[in-house]
Amino acid sequence: MRKLFALIVSVLMLGTVYSQDKKDVSLEDVWKDYKFYGRSVGGFRSMNDGIHYTTLEKSEESEKVSDIIKYAYANKKVEIVLVAGADLKSGDKTITINDYEFSSDETKLLIATDQEKIYRHSSKSNYYIYDLKSKALTKLTEGAKQMYATFSPLANKVAYVKDNNLFYKDLTSNKEIQVTTDGKKNEIINGASDWVYEEELVLVKAFKWAPDGKKIAYYRFDESNVKEWLMKMYGPLYPGEERFKYPKAGEDNSKVEMFFYDIATTKKVKANIGNNYEYISRINWTNDSKNLAIQSLNRQQNDLNIHLANAETGESKIIFNEKNETYVEVPTTEFLTTKNQFIITSEKDGFNHIYLYDVNGKLINQVTKGSFDVSSYYGVDEKKGVVYYQSAELSAMDRQVYSIKLDGRSKKRLTTKSGQNRADFSSSYKYFINYHSSASTAKYITLHDNTGKLKSVLEDNEALNKTVEGYNFSKPEFFKINVNNNDLNAWKVVPNDFDKTKKYPVLMYVYGGPGINTVNDSWNGGNGFWFQHLASKGYIVVSVDARGTGYRGAEFKKTTYKQLGKYETEDQIAAAKYLATLPYIDGSRIGIFGWSYGGYMSSLCITKGADVFKAAIAVAPVTNWRYYDNIYTERYMQRPQENADGYDDNSPINHVEKLKGSYLLVHGMADDNVHYQNAVEMSAALIKANKQFTEMMYPNKNHGIYGGNTRLHLYTLMTNFILDNL
Repeated sequence: MRKLFALIVSVLMLGTVYSQDKKDVSLEDVWKDYKFYGRSVGGFRSMNDGIHYTTLEKSEESEKVSDIIKYAYANKKVEIVLVAGADLKSGDKTITINDYEFSSDETKLLIATDQEKIYRHSSKSNYYIYDLKSKALTKLTEGAKQMYATFSPLANKVAYVKDNNLFYKDLTSNKEIQVTTDGKKNEIINGASDWVYEEELVLVKAFKWAPDGKKIAYYRFDESNVKEWLMKMYGPLYPGEERFKYPKAGEDNSKVEMFFYDIATTKKVKANIGNNYEYISRINWTNDSKNLAIQSLNRQQNDLNIHLANAETGESKIIFNEKNETYVEVPTTEFLTTKNQFIITSEKDGFNHIYLYDVNGKLINQVTKGSFDVSSYYGVDEKKGVVYYQSAELSAMDRQVYSIKLDGRSKKRLTTKSGQNRADFSSSYKYFINYHSSASTAKYITLHDNTGKLKSVLEDNEALNKTVEGYNFSKPEFFKINVNNNDLNAWKVVPNDFDKTKKYPVLMYVYGGPGINTVNDSWNGGNGFWFQHLASKGYIVVSVDARGTGYRGAEFKKTTYKQLGKYETEDQIAAAKYLATLPYIDGSRIGIFGWSYGGYMSSLCITKGADVFKAAIAVAPVTNWRYYDNIYTERYMQRPQENADGYDDNSPINHVEKLKGSYLLVHGMADDNVHYQNAVEMSAALIKANKQFTEMMYPNKNHGIYGGNTRLHLYTLMTNFILDNL
């Protein structure tokens, strides 16, 4: 989380002027009325011609339905209502569009409705097929809701997952074909992922059509030996239970295999990639539909292979291998459609960069080079041989969009505004939509050609900017400080009526997990405005990106390997000690707040740094890495069987006897991610050590702790705790 130098250097602060004519930010403004969240462009889809796109927008006729609107990239004023939401009728029911997908020939749409969230990324829906020419709306299938419905490349079939089995619907014959039959809850999953793959590998749809539409490659998860986690869901009279498979550190994983299903013959073939793997992290079809590239990792996640598996026989060969002394980040891969080549990202030179290989695994060249990390790969215009990507080349706090030739020449920066820029390119790579924000500028969405030239403004969030003008807003200041021989980035928010001759209490905000930064030059309409509220109450809020955070190269990020919590805590404590030396800070009144990994950090800081921190808030914290999932934890810590001291030395539970200050522990009782167990065990340890603390648990709430008045209640609780204890 950005580097801090010995002397504070203001980057953004132009001066804060307090005005009695303006309002101070209230908790209701932030967490009830959500006044500071900007508008965006929803449901964006680029069309095949590369010169049109569609968005999902509230209908002008009724706020209850949404329309799919077609625009020209070159002129946003030219618009067509492609699908009127009010016209989507199934019997007497109007279908609400939660999501949609075009068929490859753009004659049909798959519409997801009645969407039901499962975990962080997964959901299930009822799907309908809409014929754009005839306007006919047909339900995909009956029975249980479906997951990840996807058109075949020939647009004549739709594959989907239902009740843990893979199906497809033949749109010509209108027949439903069941590909697998052994799917069973908490035992076998076909075509969708298990909990830990979804959470840590961001893999949810676990099947892919071959480019010629003749085969489907799909994952099969056997989670029979994975231990169950049980959550209580409280309701009338007797609580309900939710059970799901959750592999904790050191425990058994699902056994994962890849299969090919032949549409014509109904034959299934298993991909033979040997037995020396634990995870299958990604799959990619080659352009000829004959082979599938299967990306696998060992249990320690420091040995990555790409196997090229024949779709007819299942036999494979390894075409790429990368090893690391710590761990290998799951790379982005793309196989070209016009050449037998593939693009892959890698940190093998110390920074995350883009490489080009041929299909036999021979390196053609390194596309990007330098002491910076590529943060997102957007794609390649194969006709022109141009790659588009996002990087942190200017600063770990900043993201810009670039283009570069496949041979590494002619690099060009396409975005100009400092802050965070994220691009969404058209299918032809002729245009892109840029999503920009900064710490003092709400999301600004613009349309550009592929040289970066501005074509039009899609959303300027002028209404939000006017709202902000009516409040006393203290612009964040970015600065640097040197602690533990490292320059760490930080920001601070000071009261609007800041007086350098006075002394102020400080609340530090921390996350600190591997590769994740809080010191970003970006808009934050949630916590950012809670910090504004605290500033109006006379607090300075500071955030510091310590060792282990991202976009400063692999060495800086991987410093914490096998010792999560050690160096990050040392840096936060040292940063707090530095802040205490500043003439306008009351060193006896420094507190710290964090959520999830940040709650883990705040818990360590109030114990290990008991003489430095007066108060700490830990929301949904990990309190012992033995309780967390194995993919995440073992990537950074190895298994507890191999690194017991690494797990125990920096567990807050093992440092509770050091607690001196005030400690607020908060957790959602239905947290499927960081289990409520973490709070229970921390509470038990504190009680055993006879340490007083404050605790709040939210029934039936997950890791995000939201819904209804929940966020307002939580932030009122935390604000009052700070006012009373800091």
